[in-house]
Amino acid sequence: MTTIQLVGAILFACALVHTFSAKLFERLADRYPRHEGLFHLLGEVEAVFGFWAFILIVAMALISGGDAAVEYAESRHFTEPLFVFTVMVIAASRPILDAVDVLLRTVARLAPVRTEVALAWLGLGLVPLAGSLITEPVRDDAGGPDARAPGVPPRHTGVAEVRRPGVLFVNVSIGGTLTSYAAPPVLMVAGTWGWDSAYMLAHFGWRAALAVFINASVVTFLLRPHLKPASGEARESVPLKVSAIHMAFLAAVVLLAHHPVLFLGLFLLFLGFTQAYERHQSPLILKEGLLVGFFLAGLVVLGGMQQWWLQPIVSNLGPTALFFGALALTAITDNAALTYLGSLIAGLSEHARYMLVAGAVAGGGLTVIANAPNPAGAALLRRGFNDESIGTLGLLAGAAGPTLVAALLFLI
Repeated sequence: MTTIQLVGAILFACALVHTFSAKLFERLADRYPRHEGLFHLLGEVEAVFGFWAFILIVAMALISGGDAAVEYAESRHFTEPLFVFTVMVIAASRPILDAVDVLLRTVARLAPVRTEVALAWLGLGLVPLAGSLITEPVRDDAGGPDARAPGVPPRHTGVAEVRRPGVLFVNVSIGGTLTSYAAPPVLMVAGTWGWDSAYMLAHFGWRAALAVFINASVVTFLLRPHLKPASGEARESVPLKVSAIHMAFLAAVVLLAHHPVLFLGLFLLFLGFTQAYERHQSPLILKEGLLVGFFLAGLVVLGGMQQWWLQPIVSNLGPTALFFGALALTAITDNAALTYLGSLIAGLSEHARYMLVAGAVAGGGLTVIANAPNPAGAALLRRGFNDESIGTLGLLAGAAGPTLVAALLFLI
């Protein structure tokens, strides 16, 4: 352990404490209006890790010199933060969300239950599983608008409503395990361990699908008294050609996910297209996307200094202990970071590999930082809660039940 590694671990702990204290800063903003802008910034969960990552770089410059700090920052790979920002903005654009909404409502009307009940179930069940064909951030953007029940008062804080973001985050985390390329924690190990989509479907997919269906069904059943037909002003429909072009942009970005120069170039073309056909657009969620990207970039910078204590923990655990250890650790660090560290361990048995990934994805809904797409979902859903934020303890309590279901099925 070097001095800078110790400092990095301390700052990482500070970031975790800050994450769990985000709602406190929102209250301070109301109490001290002169500094409300600063407190609102510090209360943004998505800004926490970027803020402490900046402090780490400054500390590194003071301890090891400016060149060492710059070299470390440039040695980090920021492809995933850039990709999540890009795909989040495109996926949440009005033409795509309208197309998804039309599809889900069409399917919901054919279901043998009330349309609003079927729509809620589809948003929590089918969308997370269908996202295995693309990527997790797209699933949060598609499922996010349906993750609040139509007709539930915006400040409703009943037990079922608190569980709703939790079940969405858990289902998104485990729903990406049907293929080998959709979920970041799987993507980090699939190439190294030779796991293809057939392997994932046989070992993880059916368990994940069953857990998703159970979680979505239970929460929808609990919420059904509050589910009423959504009322709102009708707006002009988006032409099919515009939606198709947006879908083409999204598909191209997903296909080029490992080539940031190319997908960022496509993103600039996408921005130009939205300006050219502004009448068919709603404001893009650039702020939310940038905050999520900032969060992930901060996690990459801070996480790079944690290998010295994380890897020994992972390598010294047996398969069963590894499962529960990964499930617990993913609540305080990104699950993709855990599986990546596991992929570096030589001689890890096939059973231990399965347990590591299963625990990491099962715990992906426990906190906002547990899974890369969670900040995107939090940004979309937080306006429906008091202080416009999803409480850390409330999310943990809401995700506990769905996490238990996923854990039990992965342990069968």
